[in-house]
Amino acid sequence: MRLVAVVLAALLCVDSAHGVELSRAVRKEVVGKVIDHLESDYVNAEVGIQAAQALRRQASKGVFEVPHDGLAFAAALTSALRAATGDGHLNVEYSQKALDESADADASFTAQEMERYYGAHVNFGVRKAERLEGNIGLLEMTVFPPAAMGGDTVAAAMQVVAHTDALIIDLRHNGGGSETVSLVASYLFDEVKPLSGSYDRPSGTTTQNFTQAYVPGAKFGGRKPVYVLISNRTFSAAEALAYDLQALKRATIIGEPSGGGAHPFTYRRLHPHFVLWSVTQKSVNPITQKNWQGIGVQPDVRVDADRALEKAIEQISERRNLE
Repeated sequence: MRLVAVVLAALLCVDSAHGVELSRAVRKEVVGKVIDHLESDYVNAEVGIQAAQALRRQASKGVFEVPHDGLAFAAALTSALRAATGDGHLNVEYSQKALDESADADASFTAQEMERYYGAHVNFGVRKAERLEGNIGLLEMTVFPPAAMGGDTVAAAMQVVAHTDALIIDLRHNGGGSETVSLVASYLFDEVKPLSGSYDRPSGTTTQNFTQAYVPGAKFGGRKPVYVLISNRTFSAAEALAYDLQALKRATIIGEPSGGGAHPFTYRRLHPHFVLWSVTQKSVNPITQKNWQGIGVQPDVRVDADRALEKAIEQISERRNLE
């Protein structure tokens, strides 16, 4: 480990403001590995090849020579990747702490990222779980945590709203997440229902997901009305919940079209200081046989996002007046 650190120090000069000033060799290595990923593993083979060609052209013109430090280089490469593919999940991230080539190093980076995005400091994504006037439940989530981290908190939030007459799920500021999407959905049905699964390009296999037959505590159930609020900031797993509930005709979606990210990602180490959000899969809904990539979830009731909660309450009131 000490020898590796010495070699790295020769390649990478520390910059006090931004972390690491890169050598040309390091830049070339990272860009090359991103191009290799696009050509061999990116979920859409045709788009991957076209994007790889675009990055080669930019590299040959010296586009990636301008940013000298690690953070700026990662940002420039991420911007180029997203412009070439239209995929908001593709990302190159700089790690100030060097990661070695062991599996433990990858696991350590993943654990740090899990805590950063889903940890207790954001209450595992649960911003609000409350009962509004008129016995209307409101659940606001900013992220969907892994079940092992935040499943208990999500389940507790669902108990707050379980016995309300109508439920509003606010995902307007939710950037995505993990398995607790299916946990939340499971509280909204009386029987098991199919949810979006994923197609994996390297293996050629599709995995199907379902709601859970059992959940902790009381369910909201499958008969009372549900409204889901979305905006252009709603992304990834948050879109999956809205899309699946819409496809199952279980919820009314209110707000603006969402961000359009239907490609799950995993972390892939490119270099001791750089990690790629690797996209080899795409979501597939069993009912529509499609997903929301690039187009977003289309609301049933389109209004400005900042008026979506007000509109949902209006819809609940109108529904009650008709009953």
